[in-house]
Amino acid sequence: MFWWRLPRAVCMLSACVCLVLAYGEDDFEVNYADPYYNEITEGDAPEPTPSSAPCSSSDLTKWDKIFSMLENSQMRENMLLQYADDIIKVEMGSLRGEMLRFVAQYGGSCGVAVETAGRRMALQLEGRLRETLERLKSKDLTSSAAAAAAGNSVGNSNHLEAMLQQLLSIARAQASRLAKLETGCFSSPGAGTSPKTGSDSRIPVNQEQEVTSREHALDGVLAALQQTRVGLEEVLRSSRQRYLPAGCEMALLFPMRSRRIYTSVIPDVPLSLSSFTVCMWVKPTIVSNKTVLVSYGNRRNPYEIQLLLGQTSALLTIGGEAHLVEARGVVNPGVTSEWIHLCGAWSSERGLASLWAGGKKVAATPGVAEGHVLPDGGSLQLGQERNGCCPLSPSESRVPGFEGGFDTKLAFAGKMSGVNMWDRVLSEEEISQLALQEGQGCGQRGNIVAWGVTEMVPHGGAQFIN
Repeated sequence: MFWWRLPRAVCMLSACVCLVLAYGEDDFEVNYADPYYNEITEGDAPEPTPSSAPCSSSDLTKWDKIFSMLENSQMRENMLLQYADDIIKVEMGSLRGEMLRFVAQYGGSCGVAVETAGRRMALQLEGRLRETLERLKSKDLTSSAAAAAAGNSVGNSNHLEAMLQQLLSIARAQASRLAKLETGCFSSPGAGTSPKTGSDSRIPVNQEQEVTSREHALDGVLAALQQTRVGLEEVLRSSRQRYLPAGCEMALLFPMRSRRIYTSVIPDVPLSLSSFTVCMWVKPTIVSNKTVLVSYGNRRNPYEIQLLLGQTSALLTIGGEAHLVEARGVVNPGVTSEWIHLCGAWSSERGLASLWAGGKKVAATPGVAEGHVLPDGGSLQLGQERNGCCPLSPSESRVPGFEGGFDTKLAFAGKMSGVNMWDRVLSEEEISQLALQEGQGCGQRGNIVAWGVTEMVPHGGAQFIN
């Protein structure tokens, strides 16, 4: 068996030797390195693809196309604008011709239309004014009683104010419209003329007289409207007196003069002061020889500060009536239904005391309580002087030094608002701003007494209204 397989093995070995000799030894090299089949050899690396330059001819062609499109759109826009301008000119020319023909044909009836319109507007305005005045009279009869009972007349005044403003604006608008109609009808070339017949363009004498009479009638209507406007402004001014001044949202109502009616003020800081300014809006119902607005005092001296009203004057005392500043002609006894703005200022450094009414300095006196310092621990009240006030509650006993009582003759009756007090002397500009009735003086609050912030306790029949 062995001898039979031996020749086959020799034949296979000789065939292998022949193959090795045929291909050579250099063609078979054994690579013992790790096989990385994803590695790109140097011979198999692809050639780089040539890229075009940024400013190639194809990109430039695209930009050229864009610029060409923009130029074409600009040209088309200019052509459309020119076409629209031509159309507008033609249409305006034709409209002007039609207007001229209309004025030449219907100019004679323009004066009649203006006169008719003026009469209608005058009648409407007169009717509204009569109705408003009747309402105003009825409101005047019931406003005082309603204010004393509940203090709610401000809502009615707001409605009346709106109506008066509306009437005033209507009067102004109608006067303006009549003036425009008169100017358009009587100043145009074809106004007041009938259509032309032949070559005669002269205006007949009777038409001239008719135009003149219509002009006089329109002048009368305008004069009547101006008088109505003046009357409305006067009614509006008197109506504004019902409002709270300087943007104030509430007021203190003292319905009558009584020794039990007053308001206690409880400041947040002590009143040990060497200077001060006290300001307020007052609307007195009646003024006696001595009416107390503000009073501050302690046990030893109940009259440290007093701001008073006389028959026609305002007074300020510091430390007693021996240190007095008086300004005459401040109060008009015949007109006590108007709001008055009063300020009293004092400085201990030179003893300069001054009184201000309506934002103007009406009196100034040096050497008033010079070197004096207001003591702390007193009581501050409105509408009375605390020379013997009843205790704040039944459980409290009377304070020594105030054994007396309130005097009815000194009590204030009316309305009071915007009560503020500072620990310094305000400047003239500050006081003038506070005294603007149409301004916002109530928004400028004092650092000692601030209206709407500092606690104020009404007593008796005194109450807050808004």
